[in-house]
Amino acid sequence: MTTEIAPSAPAAPVGSAPGGRKHTAARRQRSEVGLLTGLGHLALLVWAILVIAPLLWTILASFKSNTEIFLGNPFALPDAFNFGSYARAWSEANVGRYFLNSVFVVTLSTTGTMLLGAMAAYVLARYPFPGNRVIYYLFVSGLAFPVFLALVPLFLVVNNLGLLNTYTGLILVYIAYSLPFTVFFLAAFFKTLPNSVAEAAMIDGASHTRLFFQVMMPMARPGLVSIAIFNVIGQWNQYLLPVALMQGEGADRKWVLTQGIASISTSAGYQADWAALFAALTLSILPMIIVYAFFQRQIQSGLTAGAVK
Repeated sequence: MTTEIAPSAPAAPVGSAPGGRKHTAARRQRSEVGLLTGLGHLALLVWAILVIAPLLWTILASFKSNTEIFLGNPFALPDAFNFGSYARAWSEANVGRYFLNSVFVVTLSTTGTMLLGAMAAYVLARYPFPGNRVIYYLFVSGLAFPVFLALVPLFLVVNNLGLLNTYTGLILVYIAYSLPFTVFFLAAFFKTLPNSVAEAAMIDGASHTRLFFQVMMPMARPGLVSIAIFNVIGQWNQYLLPVALMQGEGADRKWVLTQGIASISTSAGYQADWAALFAALTLSILPMIIVYAFFQRQIQSGLTAGAVK
């Protein structure tokens, strides 16, 4: 008895099966993603170089003499790390006074901005009332209003109030200038906080004030820290507003750091102490770098906390 063996079916060509097509598409997708990732890393590298190179050059130049700055290798290490330029900038160029003025103004203005901005954002985000959206959009519209257009009206308003060339006038303008972005950011953040916690606190007898300060603000800490750092950096680097508002007799003693550095660079002429100027720039840059580096994780957590509810 013989057994017939059925002829085997011809093998399918490689890649023609559904599984092969899926693998080919997956490999193509991975290659495209890898290419885009590589281009993204390259762009970030170029951007990092463009940002870090001027900062590095400024810090190195603060330890050099004028001859080394203009005739030597710009990125070479100085012959000797001389801190005399920092002493001259701090005392002779009055950078120490300007630095302390900036610390005073920014501390008070940031505190006022965060207090008023957080309260306004909380009410607009969690308490519906007639005109709620109108007030919110008025705050948001401030983001689209260039500060250049506001210089003359601000000068006239502050002058009529008798606050020209005073820290009070400058602090109030800083607060008004920073409120739109603060309210816009925190209103979106407060909307992501759970209603159950607020309802439980109200059932336990908490007033609206106590609910805000003792319950909601601690829960919104990541967002508050993030926007506070942004306000500190923005107000610390502000130049146009102090120039417009800090004028008059004795104004040079009330200048903030940006005004002082600009005055050093423009008043020295051909006898400029460039090492002291770069030392002053370094003193103005380093605090913001340290603040951002120290609070980097809090800033990132605050920006992403409302992404997933």
